[in-house]
Amino acid sequence: MTSAEFIDCKNLVRGSWIDLETNSRHYRIECLGGNAIRISGHPEYCPDPVPAQVHGSVNQEGTLELGLIGKGMRVIFLLNERRPVTTSRVLHVHVDRPQGAQPKSSPSIH
Repeated sequence: MTSAEFIDCKNLVRGSWIDLETNSRHYRIECLGGNAIRISGHPEYCPDPVPAQVHGSVNQEGTLELGLIGKGMRVIFLLNERRPVTTSRVLHVHVDRPQGAQPKSSPSIH
């Protein structure tokens, strides 16, 4: 498992797992390819894994970074392709890639 400051979800290999700890929740995210994910960790919206899309993260100034999950930022994911859910501030991000998976050409973990 690799710790990171920023993760570009679009460039992660399908089957990668993101362990995301925020101020108030602990999310488990399975990457399905592109910005498609399966996420769990919110008692109301996703207590069990549900399909969603990573929209991006918002920094302290309110700037949206599309497709990124960043430490210190708030992650926005979309349920049912239209319902945005914004997390509390990200404290820790860890990525676990499938065994033998080769990273895509552009860096995905910073």
